[in-house]
Amino acid sequence: MILYLASTNPGKLKEFREAAQVCGIRVELVPGIADIPPCIEDGQTFEENARKKALYYSRQTEGMVFTDDSGICVDALGGAPGIYSARFAGPQATDEENNQKLFADLGALEANARRPASGVAPPLRSAHYICVVALAQHDRILITTEGRADGIILAAPRGTAGFGYDPLFFFPPLDKTYAELAPEEKFRVSHRGEAFRKLLEYLIAPAE
Repeated sequence: MILYLASTNPGKLKEFREAAQVCGIRVELVPGIADIPPCIEDGQTFEENARKKALYYSRQTEGMVFTDDSGICVDALGGAPGIYSARFAGPQATDEENNQKLFADLGALEANARRPASGVAPPLRSAHYICVVALAQHDRILITTEGRADGIILAAPRGTAGFGYDPLFFFPPLDKTYAELAPEEKFRVSHRGEAFRKLLEYLIAPAE
């Protein structure tokens, strides 16, 4: 079985491929995805964006197409960056630029909270990652799945693996950031791993 991933993110492709091969499933990029105009992600939730992208790219190939929409939600920022995680610092922002904006926004919030007149304690940097995976074929959604991971945003990055906000996302059960975990270790506990495992279970479940 082949699944076509609608993403140009090499980190995601690597993670999905390694997880799927255990089940005898191949993950390949949607053919010619580099030449396909990108889907406009104007949904208001992770699920809306995941479904929209899966339907859009399923019109480009005969096979089953999956995509994910994921991001980090920081409680003190009211859930931001959320669905705007990949473009938090701008449409073409790099991971480093997004991380720096997150630092700046949290720093400004905490500085205001420390003012004696406010009487408010500095907010905890609690956060969670969300991932929604959508699978489509022939312009029809087959299933959507969701994964979540809870953690804390650190005051300084740690680790060199992963991508996105991984160096900032501290995962208490393992006492490490996502960027300090080996790829297979991260996928076992990550939001994306949970959502993708649910998709794989759906695909390999015996027909009733």
